[in-house]
Amino acid sequence: MKTRKKLLSEGTKIEDKLIERAVIAGLSADCMDKNERSTEQSLDELEALLETAGGATFGRVLQFRSAPDSRSFIGAGKVRELKELIDANCCTLAVFDNELSPSQTRVLGEDLGVQVIDRSALILDIFAQRAQTREGRLQVELAQYKYLLPRLTGMWTHLERQGGTGSPIGIRGPGETQLETDRRHIRRKISKLEEELEEVRRVRSTQRRRREKNGVPVVAFVGYTNAGKSTLLNCLTDAGIHANDRLFDTLDTTTRRLRIDASTEVLISDTVGFIRKLPHHLVEAFKATLEELCYADLLVHVIDASNPEWETQAEVVGRIIRQLGAENTPCLEVFNKSDIYTDQRIPAGDNIVQVSALTGEGTDRLIEKISQLLDSGRKRVILRLPYTLAGMLDSLHRDAEVLNVEYLEEFIEVVVVVKPEIYGRVKKYIQKQ
Repeated sequence: MKTRKKLLSEGTKIEDKLIERAVIAGLSADCMDKNERSTEQSLDELEALLETAGGATFGRVLQFRSAPDSRSFIGAGKVRELKELIDANCCTLAVFDNELSPSQTRVLGEDLGVQVIDRSALILDIFAQRAQTREGRLQVELAQYKYLLPRLTGMWTHLERQGGTGSPIGIRGPGETQLETDRRHIRRKISKLEEELEEVRRVRSTQRRRREKNGVPVVAFVGYTNAGKSTLLNCLTDAGIHANDRLFDTLDTTTRRLRIDASTEVLISDTVGFIRKLPHHLVEAFKATLEELCYADLLVHVIDASNPEWETQAEVVGRIIRQLGAENTPCLEVFNKSDIYTDQRIPAGDNIVQVSALTGEGTDRLIEKISQLLDSGRKRVILRLPYTLAGMLDSLHRDAEVLNVEYLEEFIEVVVVVKPEIYGRVKKYIQKQ
């Protein structure tokens, strides 16, 4: 049998991957908002998050109290119980489902003798692993610095162990480097990151104006993490996105074109998945990306109908949409995984579609519904303009969606999608198709 020292030095291997052994804990207090309380279901989700980050759960504790303990959060008795689980299973990490104050994190670390992190730190760690684009890395880095700034005291002995992807869960640092101990330097770093992300917003604003000028509608996929948004985007557009059955598999936004009928082509954006207790700093940092929801012509809310918690998950997504100010954007609810769900409570309605992104079942109806909701009288027409009206091309490029221009001997043939207000101006030049 391996000794505790040997296990601590080697970690645990599952399927040839080195993992970190951990225990998880949560608190349900009467004074807490219901969305902040821990439940067996939220601990199940925390366990899945831990697995996503590269760890494994070897024990759990769920405490019920009237209020959090100011010193140790879960109380001295539960701390002893957690310590026994840690010692019995040679664990090196304790993860809490609720947000801990800096002093509680420090006290628990001293009492338990292992690294202690909360759900927010775990989610930030996963994002640090998954961010691929420069924009994604900037956003995660900003969120990490803001999270860590009030937690600097007493953390530096842990942070000295940072060293990239091999670092323990919860302390993979921004930019894969050790955090500077100078608070002023960190604040300067935060300011610099905010300036860079503001530039990202300006670029997005320019791109948005260009889309509006060309009349290309934008459809944004939103939903709980692992609801199947990327799989659905692949099904509709052959996007080729890696879509795995794990939490936060997609972090960086992907946009693809989809022709939904003879006259309309749309841009579909796959956004980062939401989750309960999503760290506030992360939402704030990702606003440069998530604010696109406010400018989308249509939200497609993808719901995992096979998950018994789908109603709770849908509420979480709705709450974050309101937080981002996108509650007035038209929304189509898509109940995904119809090939495996058994829940009979799936509602029916005009703006509800059931699909299987895996098999393609129901996607024709989905495309038809998207077309209906986006339809505002736009028409695809072929114009034959005399050369004396060549200047009209400029206004068409500005106010309509020009698909093709061909300069023929006697006239200019233009294939264009026009809105009703433009249709009247060009009606006399339309050729019957």
